[in-house]
Amino acid sequence: MNISKPAVWFSLLALGACAQQPTQPQAESPVQPEQPAAAAPAPAPKPRVVVRPQVKPPTLPAQAMSQTVLFKLLLAEIALQRGQNNVAVQSFLDLAKETKDPRIAQRATEVALNTRFLGAALETAGIWLAADPENQQARQVLAALLVNQARLADAEPHLQTWLAADKDNIGNGFMQLNTILMRHQDKAAVLELTQNLAKPYPSLPEAHYSIAQAAWAAGQPPLALTEIRAALKLRADWEQAALFQGQVLQRTSNADALAYYQSYLKSHPRAMDLRLSYARLLVTDKKYVEARTEFQTLLKEFPNNADVTMAVALLSLQLNDFDAAETQLQHALETDYKDPDAVRFYLGQVNEERKRPADALRWYSSVNGGDQYVPARARYAGILAKQGKMDDARKYLQDAGRNGAERVQFTQAEAQLLRDANDFRAAFDVLGQAVAKNPNSAELLYDQAMAAEKVDRMDVLESNLRKVIQMKPDYAHAYNALGYTFADRNTRLNEAYALVEQALKLAPDDPFIMDSMGWVLFRMNQNDAAVTFLQRAFEIRPDAEIAAHLGEVLWAMGRQDEAKKVWATALKDNPANELLSATVKKFSP
Repeated sequence: MNISKPAVWFSLLALGACAQQPTQPQAESPVQPEQPAAAAPAPAPKPRVVVRPQVKPPTLPAQAMSQTVLFKLLLAEIALQRGQNNVAVQSFLDLAKETKDPRIAQRATEVALNTRFLGAALETAGIWLAADPENQQARQVLAALLVNQARLADAEPHLQTWLAADKDNIGNGFMQLNTILMRHQDKAAVLELTQNLAKPYPSLPEAHYSIAQAAWAAGQPPLALTEIRAALKLRADWEQAALFQGQVLQRTSNADALAYYQSYLKSHPRAMDLRLSYARLLVTDKKYVEARTEFQTLLKEFPNNADVTMAVALLSLQLNDFDAAETQLQHALETDYKDPDAVRFYLGQVNEERKRPADALRWYSSVNGGDQYVPARARYAGILAKQGKMDDARKYLQDAGRNGAERVQFTQAEAQLLRDANDFRAAFDVLGQAVAKNPNSAELLYDQAMAAEKVDRMDVLESNLRKVIQMKPDYAHAYNALGYTFADRNTRLNEAYALVEQALKLAPDDPFIMDSMGWVLFRMNQNDAAVTFLQRAFEIRPDAEIAAHLGEVLWAMGRQDEAKKVWATALKDNPANELLSATVKKFSP
């Protein structure tokens, strides 16, 4: 089990939110419930504070609220309370038709919406608006329901009237418009409708923002960028629009998005939401020093924000600044970070890195649950093993599992301890015993296959990996491991190529699979193709073993100086890697 440095960006995801792609429900009869549509993928609007005009009370029908009507209302409400939704909805619909009373129609619409009878809701909303034509809430609900039923042409005049009705707050109306329209699946039609609605308002930044969002959803990033820039030209300090522009730029280039964020922050240093996005993107781009600087700026503004504190702590740990990491991790505990076990795990890691094993053991043992429970105990056992207490370490892991899944993970961790100690036979045996108890565990079968290679049990390696492929046909690394093993032993090369080719189809951007393909091609004397795969793999992940392979292929091609440069670069960060050291020694004794 390989426990590596924290993946910092995972912690940062808690500071943002992801939306789902919308779905379009189908219209049904008033007495059939319908499924809700998913949330639209637009960023959550932050409308300006609005002042609503006074609304004229509706003109009520001449018909009095008779005892018969009141009795029917009571029966409808009782049916609703008893969960008889179809009865309740139909009763309210009948009452709305009978009375034409806007209050009853509104209540009928609310009930139909809440119970997902959208066909009935559409009918009652129409009655509600007809009875109270000045009621913009009724008009908005009717328009939204028409959009939901894919009737954009019918919705358009209602949306035009609704936007124009409150001229002082029309910008807020456009911000709400995106939420209404993004439920419709025909994004090109939504874009056309949004452009039509925005035409009368060329000087309104929210109108351009609305078009930009519709264009983005319709797969037209250039138009989205043009419109969001127009919005910012009209309102330069609008942080939400600036964030959206950064998202559009990021689709094609992280560098362009980073440059834009940096430029915007120079003129708007108080744009803290945008600074957070900038910091997160720096992390994604692995620019950890710059990212930490931005998070530290945020921390000055929000000293008790546990999420920001944790981000600074993890970046400091990534940069080996253990003093800063420990300080911020302690502060995260003090500010009630949502996952205290994760904080304790990283405090254990800090102390382990600082060669304070007693403190590291104390922190690791204090992790009582969560995602870090297994890694904490694996690291605890690792410290015991380094202290020469291998038997204690193994016993600790054997007793740590609280359920079947954890027992599998702790078995993997035990085998890893034995591999680290070069006791490959013991690792193979431990995994073999576990496979005997869990013959359908793909994880154990895969790990035993990797251990089998070290003890020259190719029969176990091949049979296990083929079983894993049969159990999980989309598991790219099983194909890759088998194909690479054949290539590394210079046997069954056509089969090796087919296996790694399949792995690449499943995971085309995986640098280790690219490395395997390069190695297979090298064994097949296709050096030009091999070096292309290996160079791309090394660019993505400058791993020691990839460097060893790349250098060997370059050497075979007569490009010895390039090979030496690759090896020298890799040796600086991986001086103890066995394969790299052996390869360098082989060609540069």
